[in-house]
Amino acid sequence: ITGRITMDGAALAGDVTVAFTLTNSAIALTDMVMVVHESVGTLGAYSFASTPAAGSAVISVHNTTAGALSEAIILRYAVVKSVVA
Repeated sequence: ITGRITMDGAALAGDVTVAFTLTNSAIALTDMVMVVHESVGTLGAYSFASTPAAGSAVISVHNTTAGALSEAIILRYAVVKSVVA
């Protein structure tokens, strides 16, 4: 329920968001997937969001700066088990 993701170093333009799907059988639709910038690259230059589904989550990475960044940042994620009551 935890792990690391190493992004590729492709250019990400300023104020642009990219998304990818993390496949993980431990993720349920009602869970929360927390994502943080662990290392490499410009700390504080990115924001993150996640949308869980059964067996996966879509993770969005946003370049919050005005300029392009080409950094293979390392993300850490944790699945927080949750239910909707």
